[in-house]
Amino acid sequence: MSCVHKYKQYETAWCPGCGNFPILDALQETLESLAIPQHQVVIVGGIGQAAKTPQYINANSFESLHGRALPPATAIKMANQNLKVIVNTGDGDSYGEGGNHFIHNIRRNIDITHFVHDNQIYGLTKGQSSPTSDLGHVTDFTPKGVINQPLNPLVTAISLGAGFVARCFTGEKEHLVEIMKHAIEYKGYALVDILQPCVSFNKINTFGWYKKRVYRLDKETAKYDPTNKMSALEKAYEWGDKIPLGILYYEEKKSYLDHFEFLKDHALIETSHQKEMIKTFMKEFQ
Repeated sequence: MSCVHKYKQYETAWCPGCGNFPILDALQETLESLAIPQHQVVIVGGIGQAAKTPQYINANSFESLHGRALPPATAIKMANQNLKVIVNTGDGDSYGEGGNHFIHNIRRNIDITHFVHDNQIYGLTKGQSSPTSDLGHVTDFTPKGVINQPLNPLVTAISLGAGFVARCFTGEKEHLVEIMKHAIEYKGYALVDILQPCVSFNKINTFGWYKKRVYRLDKETAKYDPTNKMSALEKAYEWGDKIPLGILYYEEKKSYLDHFEFLKDHALIETSHQKEMIKTFMKEFQ
């Protein structure tokens, strides 16, 4: 079944001007252009404004607990590696509550795509500082400014061995669609940190603030090599007056399921089971 024009279906409940809108549009356009049948796509979210994304796309979806989007996404992919599993959630959900899962999912290198809507604030719970909020960021909950060192998700991912690490901005939609395509097609864990404005609670990192600072590596950096890990780390540390966009690091490597011989020819859900043995095992939990 063709999936063209089939992903757009549901009305959204985000604030007017929210950066989640262009991310949703870009994801829908990406899935349609890749011509992936809807039944082969699973969108997973946690809790938060960004994590509502699965509710607004006409495909399989799973809504998890706060910070717990990656575990069910991992389980879904392990059960059926023929599915395209895409996690859409925010910086608080992914890097705060879900920080431990973020770290160990990189280590496993499970073949899922992780789009993080990074607005540097907690939008759903009314504007607390998030793990990516800059030092000194004043909110109603940090009236004297953020004093915790901000998490750098790109440095974290590259240093832990992620094979696909990228950053995008909602003001560069064509570029965002291009990177989304590459991330979904990458065989392994792919992280795309997407800078987006929160018009209600983040009055510092606005659309204009990002627009003045972002630049594309493929346009402004001569002969940038995303396979050079040290160069990638250097760019990942770059933040403030200039913020690089694009694929910062790329490395082909074995994904988690490639290590299991019995999954090479068929998905786990297609494997025959010894029902009587399973029933005996389950009795122990009754």
